[in-house]
Amino acid sequence: MTATTVVIGAGPGLGMSIAHRFGREGHAIALVSRNASRHSGYLASLASAGIEATSDPADVRDRDGLLRALDAITARHGAIDVLYYGPGAADPAARPAPITETDVPAAQEAMGWVYPAIDAVRAVLPGMLERGNGALLFAGGLSSVVPLPMIGNLAISSAALRNYAITLNAALADQGVYAGTLTIGGLIERGDIHRMFLAESERLGGMTVGTLDPDDLADAAWNLYKNRDSAEAIFNVLT
Repeated sequence: MTATTVVIGAGPGLGMSIAHRFGREGHAIALVSRNASRHSGYLASLASAGIEATSDPADVRDRDGLLRALDAITARHGAIDVLYYGPGAADPAARPAPITETDVPAAQEAMGWVYPAIDAVRAVLPGMLERGNGALLFAGGLSSVVPLPMIGNLAISSAALRNYAITLNAALADQGVYAGTLTIGGLIERGDIHRMFLAESERLGGMTVGTLDPDDLADAAWNLYKNRDSAEAIFNVLT
């Protein structure tokens, strides 16, 4: 039976690299992202590589919509074998206030990206535990392990997501289910934020930030999933 990988937060950078990487290994791919207008291009890219794929539009901030998408994927594909959670920023051009200016509403807003990860896990984990196999993969920011005061409220949510992934892995280790996270410090090439930097380099005063190839990150995600000997892979081209 074909394994199914769900990519939540499918975008032109890391999300699609994850889809192609796991698809090359024979997984059927189910894409979930809020921008439905992009889906036909994503599906065509995967089809050209001989990868079976479907898509469902959903914004992770819409809890009911996200859960409906996961239900639809299960009905269409059967068991979900791998869940990857890596939604991008709602506004790639938005700059967070520094941590010294973070108030409770800002922290709550940032944590709004963590709660959907928990919802998604709760939707697929019972089936994984029943089968005694499965994987939960996450993508988060370097501010979860390296102090980056300028990241502000996002440092709080990044740390929470990382801790959730690593603690899940510890809890599930003897039950056949793996959890792991990519901790990413740098601009992901081909992604929306990277494209924004390239398009607005003059307005940003020529600011440069180290970049990462999403295909390399996707390889790391596959190795985490395949080897299951570590709960984290860290990439840092910022410090």
